[in-house]
Amino acid sequence: MGAVTSANAPHTPPARTPWGLVILLGSLTAMGPLAIDMYLPSLPAIGAALKAEPSQTQATVAAFLAGMAIGQLIYGPASDRLGRRGPILFGVAVFILASIGCAMAQTVDQLLLGRFVQALGACAGGVVVRAVVRDQFDHTDTARILSLMMLIMGLAPILAPMLGGVLLGLGDWSWNFWFMAATGVAIGTAAFLRLKESRSEATALQASRENPLQSYLAVLRQRRLVGYALCGALNGATLFTYISASPELMMGTYGIPVAVFPFVFGLNAFAVIGSSQLNRLALRRATTDDVLARASTVALVFGALLALAAVTGIGGMWTVLPLLFLLLGTYGFMQGNTTAGALSVDPLRSGATSALLGAASFAAGALAASLAGVLHDGTARPVALVMLAALIGSAVSLRTLALPRD
Repeated sequence: MGAVTSANAPHTPPARTPWGLVILLGSLTAMGPLAIDMYLPSLPAIGAALKAEPSQTQATVAAFLAGMAIGQLIYGPASDRLGRRGPILFGVAVFILASIGCAMAQTVDQLLLGRFVQALGACAGGVVVRAVVRDQFDHTDTARILSLMMLIMGLAPILAPMLGGVLLGLGDWSWNFWFMAATGVAIGTAAFLRLKESRSEATALQASRENPLQSYLAVLRQRRLVGYALCGALNGATLFTYISASPELMMGTYGIPVAVFPFVFGLNAFAVIGSSQLNRLALRRATTDDVLARASTVALVFGALLALAAVTGIGGMWTVLPLLFLLLGTYGFMQGNTTAGALSVDPLRSGATSALLGAASFAAGALAASLAGVLHDGTARPVALVMLAALIGSAVSLRTLALPRD
């Protein structure tokens, strides 16, 4: 492969960071991770209360991921056509109502439906927020702002399981969903008061000339954009696989106590947060494509080492968990830069592009997590091998489709 180049050269960061905007946008995006991670410690209690099998309670995670993937395909083009504020506020309202519905569920089927609808609301923040960032910042600063947002978003996997465990101790499993509803009210109020419309007239004009299907077809015809999307989605599939498999892997396979699990789970989130901030610093000296090329290679090396450790069993969890920590750390370098790269290809269709990015991410994550579950054999092997396969696909997509060559 030739040397990696980019038209977007690194430059010094802006003198003033818009922290108010970063916190608001990060909070909107964090609704999804919050809803995924908070109730994980309550899955056994949900199964007991609703008389459901473990496979049925695990299905509530898959239902949420499916809702996140499908919903983004709706909100993306809608935000190009209708503006950014309206779809975000509508999504938050759906999230609040569905959270209340989940809290009041009497059967596991009702909870499954509630989780799916809850995801349809939660995904609005994530998909439209990426378009909002691209509306206001250039290629490199988009990557920097997305990295800053990880400071907010990254708190969800750290604090949510711990908070979920505390709420479970104070009440029952439904308390998690009442808390989600209250959080949605707070974030929605802040968005209503502080979030300004950012869609440009050029974007509105472009959206008025084509229907959503035409927008998606136009986006999918752009090879580099598809390459960035696949690269980010397949790398992100490792995180979804970890989230889905971590309770069984850590508490079942490795015997980590239930009370300790949230802390181990949260520790790995520090890898994501820390790497996202290192990425922000790296962009002062390198282009987004340069960082992507190096991070993809490092991720592939860690993935191969993790698979080797899982297959051979050398060192047990004392080898697997540190390698998992390092592998998840690559997420912070990959996601912001693949998102910025994809959004830079066709800025006038940033809503549709953002929807494609989100849908691809959750679809790849759901597929990888499901595959790891089907192959589950009581060891770390299925998780590690699925992650390695995803990382190989990510690297191939980056180098054959996304990155320009000399």
